[in-house]
Amino acid sequence: METKVKPVIFVASDSAGDTGEAAVRAAAVQFEPLHVEIRRVPFLHDTSDIDRLILHVLERKGAIVFTLVLPELRDYLILECERKGILYIDLLGPIIRTLESTLNQEARHEPGMIHRLDEDYFKKVEAVEFAVKYDDGRDFNGVLQADIVLVGVSRTSKTPLSMYLAHKTYKVANVPLVPEIAPPEQLFTVSPNKIIGLRIDPLKLNAIRTERLKALGLPGNATYANTERILKELEFADQIMKRIGCEVIDVSNRAVEETASMIIDFLRSR
Repeated sequence: METKVKPVIFVASDSAGDTGEAAVRAAAVQFEPLHVEIRRVPFLHDTSDIDRLILHVLERKGAIVFTLVLPELRDYLILECERKGILYIDLLGPIIRTLESTLNQEARHEPGMIHRLDEDYFKKVEAVEFAVKYDDGRDFNGVLQADIVLVGVSRTSKTPLSMYLAHKTYKVANVPLVPEIAPPEQLFTVSPNKIIGLRIDPLKLNAIRTERLKALGLPGNATYANTERILKELEFADQIMKRIGCEVIDVSNRAVEETASMIIDFLRSR
């Protein structure tokens, strides 16, 4: 009996291939629970690299999504795909051509420009180091130096948000709000415009904390996930946020990316 070959989506690039893979993965989630196999083929430099890629694609009965900025490689790959009957998507070509027409200027066609060690890269590294240093209220002096200060009870995505925003070059400090511990005075001395309160539905928080306890091998009925305890914490947090006068976002059913986008939009509007 002939073994059925599982198709593969090959992501080809004359650089690292991050952009293409991110686009394919974003599309692939629409086919869950079906698993889409994605294979990245980065740093294609000449037509011989393209020829080897074509052979692999034919073997796996796959398709190619590519982000080639070198016109000679892009044209050669398209020609070979059409000759061999391979499905392909050119992610950057149409965008570059549209920008060239709109801007009335020819593109530079240089691979890897997005990964250059420019000023933005070093800002990102600095912001990530800042987020680690001032995570979870380790040092409240971070509140004074931060671009953004996140406040909320435990398990409201403060740390993931801090790291995500850091990769957008924002320096973020986050402060947990706990009824038994007085919030740092720094929260009331800085501008409330840079403080973001994170609110969450108590039932959602209960479910998150219960799963967290299970992951740690602890009983799910511990005080940490107790409904009365959660309500007490949320009430305390609401009082502090109201006292600060900061923007408050409900993170109950939001992905980190969505919440981060809302925070950035808020900062820009101010």
